[in-house]
Amino acid sequence: MTTILANARLVLTDDVITGSLVIRDGLIAEIAPGAHVPTGAEDLGGDLLMPGLIELHTDNLERHIEPRPKVGWPHAPAIVAHDAELAGCGITTVFDALRVGSVVSRTKSNYGEYARALADEIIGLRAAGALKINHLLHLRAEICSETLIAEMAKFGPADGVGIVSLMDHTPGQRQFRDLTQLKHYICGKHGFSDAEFDDHVASQKALSAQMGSAHEDTAVAEARRYGAVLASHDDTTAGHVGASARHGASFAEFPTTVEAARACHSHGIAVMMGAPNLIRGGSHSGNVAAKTLAEEGLLDIVSSDYVPSALLLAGLMLGDLWGDVPRGVATVTSAPARAAHLYDRGVIAPGMRADLLRVARIGGTGLPRGTWVAGRRVA
Repeated sequence: MTTILANARLVLTDDVITGSLVIRDGLIAEIAPGAHVPTGAEDLGGDLLMPGLIELHTDNLERHIEPRPKVGWPHAPAIVAHDAELAGCGITTVFDALRVGSVVSRTKSNYGEYARALADEIIGLRAAGALKINHLLHLRAEICSETLIAEMAKFGPADGVGIVSLMDHTPGQRQFRDLTQLKHYICGKHGFSDAEFDDHVASQKALSAQMGSAHEDTAVAEARRYGAVLASHDDTTAGHVGASARHGASFAEFPTTVEAARACHSHGIAVMMGAPNLIRGGSHSGNVAAKTLAEEGLLDIVSSDYVPSALLLAGLMLGDLWGDVPRGVATVTSAPARAAHLYDRGVIAPGMRADLLRVARIGGTGLPRGTWVAGRRVA
């Protein structure tokens, strides 16, 4: 099957040109400059045509599975709705982030195991051809937990786990180094009293002291066994980054300080920040602003985090900030592809997957007007 998309502003690696491209057998076959619209081609009317967006870390599936606190939703329709939402936002590859590592010994703040069962449902729907876009797995290894080792043992190379991230939410460090911010979050979520919060902090710190080192070693070893890329999370100090580098981290999710972001670059670790942070003008947790890192030349990758539509807007905002549209678009296409070791997508070039997004610019924002996955239009 051959498809021709013509009269588009093609976002290439280092330039934006008016031209057309030919899609054949799911791949980009040819690129030609000029506004000519060949017979049978789709006229894009001067809209941007960029690579499909690549999302490395999103909590969006959780929102569909639990649309309100303590309200569960059937998983298959939740996954399908999540998939359709991402396709509509121009995301063509997603790493669905699933937590591994639970706390089961408490009453009020327990959180249980779910990743293995949910991964099976994602894999089953993917195999059945029920999903519009490319879904891969990202295991968020919760270091401060009770069951991480047993949960990670249930996954293997055949599952296609692409990313393992080291998530250490021990109170008093990283994202939660400000206990006032943590108290606001935890008490709002669980309705804890002051005494219950103090008990929560003490028990989490004790759990981290008891299991943290073994869990970190296990997560790194399991990532290697799966053949997955390793990511750090919420690095705050140069020491944190040094440990991430020794583990072989490919990218750093949401470093919380300029110091950590600079250390990442010195170790060749790509820096990923959240699109909501960039769009809202700062971190809701009081950490470093994504815009600050962008202005310092320390921002490489953007994740939509918990707002899928934010990914496109963030890439366009960065293009405007830097005065370089290809550079901004790269933070949501080629840079995440490289970090995840996906070398068949993320750029518009002959031989690459025809994962594409048509975008109309409206002021500072962008309107998705068409999404193609392996040459097939899905939104």
